[in-house]
Amino acid sequence: MRLKRALLLLVLVGLSTFTYAQTNGNVWRALSEVTYKIGEDDFGELYIPVFSDNIKKLEGKVVEADGYIIPFEGMFKPEHIILSSLPLAECFFCGSGGPETVMEVMMKSPIKYTSKRVKVRGKLTLNDSDPEKLMYIVVDAELVN
Repeated sequence: MRLKRALLLLVLVGLSTFTYAQTNGNVWRALSEVTYKIGEDDFGELYIPVFSDNIKKLEGKVVEADGYIIPFEGMFKPEHIILSSLPLAECFFCGSGGPETVMEVMMKSPIKYTSKRVKVRGKLTLNDSDPEKLMYIVVDAELVN
């Protein structure tokens, strides 16, 4: 009986730790579970994200993500940033990272650009329909560090 209780406790602790890790700091690992299907629009073929159940569970939840601010369109917008889990030389736009390694972040307050790693906290929304936006969008975000 003690063994059953110990195993049950171990499973519950493991599940709560997994959920905490996904919503508080290790969200990139969960977001990497995306797959794609091929669709079409007026301009030709495009990859449409198919979100795993773990990713869907995070939608609408407050998550923390750390990464690097990526300037886009040749400029930096302090209230609307692109955050990459990888440094600029390796990010989706400039290097070898996939689209699951970047997210749009809508800040509550403007932030200053830095080339150092930053952490943000906000509510995750998923995008599988607007090809003009990234598939991961964090809204009402605040700088954590």
